[in-house]
Amino acid sequence: MIPEWRGKGIRRAMLRHNERRVREIALDHPKENPRFFESWAADTETDWDSLVRAESYEPVRYLFEMVRPDLENIPDLPMPEGLEVRPVKPEHLRKIWAAAGEAFQDHWGASEWGEELFQQWQEKSHFNPELFQVAWDGDEVAGMILNYISEEENKEYNRKRGYTEEISVRRPWRRRGLARALIARSFKVLKDRGMTEAALYVDAENISGALKLYEDMGFRTVKRHTTYRKPLD
Repeated sequence: MIPEWRGKGIRRAMLRHNERRVREIALDHPKENPRFFESWAADTETDWDSLVRAESYEPVRYLFEMVRPDLENIPDLPMPEGLEVRPVKPEHLRKIWAAAGEAFQDHWGASEWGEELFQQWQEKSHFNPELFQVAWDGDEVAGMILNYISEEENKEYNRKRGYTEEISVRRPWRRRGLARALIARSFKVLKDRGMTEAALYVDAENISGALKLYEDMGFRTVKRHTTYRKPLD
């Protein structure tokens, strides 16, 4: 067993080694954009949290892990008028991906949802379009929840959890109750697959007021994750 003081020393040495390596990589990168080191820590990772703070990293953003502990008493919420949920077919995937990328451009730290990520998304072990809840307005994607179940994770933690992730509504269809309706539908889909709880992650400063929405739908915060940054230059 490694003594606590020695373990901290090893983690500090690894952090500084990684910083040196990042500096080497950054030499070939453009300097006109902001450059910084970034790290993360959950509120349960107290040793790591104190280490990055001691190494001059500062908190810049918080992410909440939220869980709805049961899938009972699911509200019956109708879809907004003119919208419908359809089974996802292979030919829909690119349109769904593009719509999600557009919707999330409003969010902190947004980046391009490019071709490489599109391919990686379909290769994930929990990728299952049968669980997706995608609302259409004619040929346009209005909003979606890309639900998934990680069988490996559920086996490891001995639970039956499904994730209601990538919850997004495009601008023309916001403020009409679409997200609530899709979340309620997602609960039913996960329950039908034998799940007993639902979970998601949300930016604490989400500009769409998502945190309040999720609380209204029965989610409760179980863990906080902090994003830390330190200037690279």
